[in-house]
Amino acid sequence: MNDFRDNTNRNRLYRDKDRAVLGGVCAGLADWTGINAAGLRLIVVLLAIPFTFVMVIGYVVMWILLPKRPRNLYRDDAEQEFWQEVRRSPRDSVGNLNRQMRDLDHRLQRIEAWVTSSEYRIDRELRD
Repeated sequence: MNDFRDNTNRNRLYRDKDRAVLGGVCAGLADWTGINAAGLRLIVVLLAIPFTFVMVIGYVVMWILLPKRPRNLYRDDAEQEFWQEVRRSPRDSVGNLNRQMRDLDHRLQRIEAWVTSSEYRIDRELRD
């Protein structure tokens, strides 16, 4: 049950050929940073006006070096949003996960306290 998705790094920069206009570099950068792809493309074009040679060489180098994004990188849109949030603000994401784990731990402690209480045993004996 070794799925390809388990072997890929969801936090890595990929070229996104599915949303590509030219080579998928801007779409991949937009996915990785979590910003709008059209806005990023506009910024690249505006920067390419004064720095044409540098931008063209940089784009071609990234096109060559960046791997294509695997088709099954994320299971669903919720997982994709989660990983984009992790890339945007990792500290907040870890804090949210810690809070969720603390809440689960408190719920488990309450359940354990109820199950091990004498009231639970009495209720169970009365039901049986």
